[in-house]
Amino acid sequence: MKIFFVRHGDPDYDTDTLTELGKLQAEAAAKRLENCGIQRIFASSMGRAVATATPLAQRLSLEIETRDFIREIQCDALNKDEPILENGHPWNVANALVSMGESLTKWDWREHEPFSKSMAVNSVNKLEAGLDKWLEELGYRREGENYRVIGDDTKKTIAMFSHAGASTAAIAHMVSVPFPLACAIFAVNFTSITSIELEDTKGKLVKPMITLLNDHKHIKGIKI
Repeated sequence: MKIFFVRHGDPDYDTDTLTELGKLQAEAAAKRLENCGIQRIFASSMGRAVATATPLAQRLSLEIETRDFIREIQCDALNKDEPILENGHPWNVANALVSMGESLTKWDWREHEPFSKSMAVNSVNKLEAGLDKWLEELGYRREGENYRVIGDDTKKTIAMFSHAGASTAAIAHMVSVPFPLACAIFAVNFTSITSIELEDTKGKLVKPMITLLNDHKHIKGIKI
């Protein structure tokens, strides 16, 4: 199975929609993906993700299957009266920790500040659980850090339209990279495309492989 993770286009966060630039980016992403053999289209249930998926769905005459688990993660402080490093923003936090000489490879990152004081821990936990449930529905059951092929129809190509934080957390979980490290080493531009491939031999224990990362050449030069 091949899964394309696609970030939404330039957003109007206040209305959870796309700007005019974002709509052009979504059209460009659809053109880039329309000949990739995509058979199903999924999207976060947030408006900007659905709007980005719409041009591709129209080109391929496919419905958009929305999922709540991949809505954007929350990273605000649990206690609004207690400020946290970089306001909890995962990318800024990762960069700040690096500048402080801290390791980003700790698997117990959830137990350390600033994450321990952030909504990000609960958000990422829920996302990982929802992701694994979704992958099992697609024919891949999580076992430890890998996936067992349990489905009979896993030779598919699908697309998932979501968000920078959510897709980073999802990809990090699939390939077993601590979330803070993923935030430091994965870039996610608007409508960028990352592909993950999983072998399809039934019964085999497999490791997801990143075959494309943050491809956003299709929006180069697009402007209003």
